[in-house]
Amino acid sequence: MLEKLFQGVFDTASVNVVSVDKFLLCVGAALLIGACIAFTASRKAQQTHSFLTTLLTLPALTCVVIMLVNGNVGLGVATAGTFSLVRFRSAQGTAKEMALIFLSMVAGLACGMGYLGYAALFTVVLCLIFLVSGLFDPAVRGGQRVLRITVPEDLDYTGIFSPTLNSYCKDWHLNQVKTTNMGALFRLTYSLSLRDPAREKEFLDQLRLRNGNLEISLAQAAFTESEL
Repeated sequence: MLEKLFQGVFDTASVNVVSVDKFLLCVGAALLIGACIAFTASRKAQQTHSFLTTLLTLPALTCVVIMLVNGNVGLGVATAGTFSLVRFRSAQGTAKEMALIFLSMVAGLACGMGYLGYAALFTVVLCLIFLVSGLFDPAVRGGQRVLRITVPEDLDYTGIFSPTLNSYCKDWHLNQVKTTNMGALFRLTYSLSLRDPAREKEFLDQLRLRNGNLEISLAQAAFTESEL
């Protein structure tokens, strides 16, 4: 009875039908692999809940697509490629985020083909590489911060923050100047390393005295969005 419930209306004797227990085994393995990838992504960066949910479910989705086309990789990729026609209104991902998404798809592809051991081994090795590579990130090891200061358009920002930065920072560099709010404001982006992290609030208070108490943000360099 259970086999008839999950039997396709177009199934014939010449078509390989995936049994229910094998289907559940492959999908379950894909979900466990997705959980491992999502856990790895959450350890080294601040990720949104929606992105982690995507990493969790994407291997299972890819696995099901491959199983529904009876392991035909070409047809499965073509079928999954139709979803690229949908234009998602989301921010551009970083290079590491794109690699994690591709890892999820490859792991799901392996699960759909039935190579559960290879999928698990491949995922564990890649996740370890992601975790170890984070230890050698110069931004993390050097305590680099990203400072963003908003100033009014009539303020000559050239050199006005230099005394404060020289006093509180071991090293600093102005990376970007960008107009905002229809050109009424400027946003300055610095990369810096604090001399004493305990004086962070004092440092920000001194900056606020010079930018008219407009918006200031200070974040870890590893948590900011990186370019591809």
